[in-house]
Amino acid sequence: MTTPEANKPFSMIREFQLADWFTLGNAVCGMGALFAMMTFLQEGAVRHVYFACGMVLAALVFDVLDGRIARWRQQTSAMGRELDSLADVISFGVAPAVIAYGCGMQGLYDRIVLAYFVACGVSRLARYNITAEALSEGGSKVKYFEGTPIPTSVLLVALMFVAALQGALRESLWFGRVEFTGFTLHPLVLVFALSGSLMVSRIRFPKL
Repeated sequence: MTTPEANKPFSMIREFQLADWFTLGNAVCGMGALFAMMTFLQEGAVRHVYFACGMVLAALVFDVLDGRIARWRQQTSAMGRELDSLADVISFGVAPAVIAYGCGMQGLYDRIVLAYFVACGVSRLARYNITAEALSEGGSKVKYFEGTPIPTSVLLVALMFVAALQGALRESLWFGRVEFTGFTLHPLVLVFALSGSLMVSRIRFPKL
């Protein structure tokens, strides 16, 4: 049976906590980064790469703030955790991969590596969600991470930002390109493979 409260207009939005709105800000910034890279691919103006990288950094700020606000207001919830993971997939998984693609990593092997990176990020978040309670050891805060957190992909975005500043995009990408069986690999994309592998590793990192 549905309750009268559940039938009210925008009842789901009414249930959002303050931290959830910051989480949505994270997702919106991630989408802004994707739109910026689409515009770069259309127009070729490097300022759109700068904007895309800046939006990922803004997403990181929202990601940090939503956790702090949730703990400050003591309003953590399963819904908030799921929202956070979905936003992180966009901002720190898909957006960095699309930035890399737009910057020139467009060969077949590049695409496979970038898809692997996103898949690792999604897997990392899923594992965190099902193990967060155990990792917190009965407390309200997780003591450590297993595998690097997906927001560490901002380091890859920073790398692409520097490449854009130096004009090392597309055919001028650092380390050039390699041909295997008629398909292209840009060696720079291997940093995404490393990042993804670290995300799904069992290495423990203390949570600060």
